[in-house]
Amino acid sequence: MDELTQRLSDTQPVEVGGPKPTLEELHTRLTDIGTVFVKFTETRGGTDLGIRLDQEATDLGAADFEQGAGTVHVEGTLILNDDPVRCIADIDLATLKGTGRLVVVEMSEAVG
Repeated sequence: MDELTQRLSDTQPVEVGGPKPTLEELHTRLTDIGTVFVKFTETRGGTDLGIRLDQEATDLGAADFEQGAGTVHVEGTLILNDDPVRCIADIDLATLKGTGRLVVVEMSEAVG
């Protein structure tokens, strides 16, 4: 396992990442695009990962996007430095920050 993957497997602070980290962009990515950016902020310069959403595991039930309140539970897969991983994060819509971690998975789950 890569050293970065190992470090990010512990629960730590995250925030919404990507080119436009706004509430509106997050909503669009969650509901229309199917990918989100999660930035792990405790690495040098931050590690911004593009996550392909697992729609069945992602939960928007506690989110109120109109009021910018509540939380979203995001899960999805990617390949990080040759390691197939699942990103699991909970994001507060008021701050666009939360906690997250990576879990190593089988290659077929990350690319499938």
